[in-house]
Amino acid sequence: MARVLLFGRLADVAGWREREVEASTLAEVRALLSADEVLAEALAGPGVQAAVDRVIVRGEAALTGISEVAFMPPMSGG
Repeated sequence: MARVLLFGRLADVAGWREREVEASTLAEVRALLSADEVLAEALAGPGVQAAVDRVIVRGEAALTGISEVAFMPPMSGG
């Protein structure tokens, strides 16, 4: 099971912040989360990043049974 974390507005859209899913790749996690059309749209938005085990991932990544996958919206600051 992979632990999935959503931050910021992504958690607001989904209605949850943390969940465990059965997946062996980042693509599988995205596919499972995309069952919720509103969340799928939010995850596909500009600037949304994914991290696997606290490392930003661009593209695909393999997961282990203890992987942590985090989705983060764009940050702003000042």
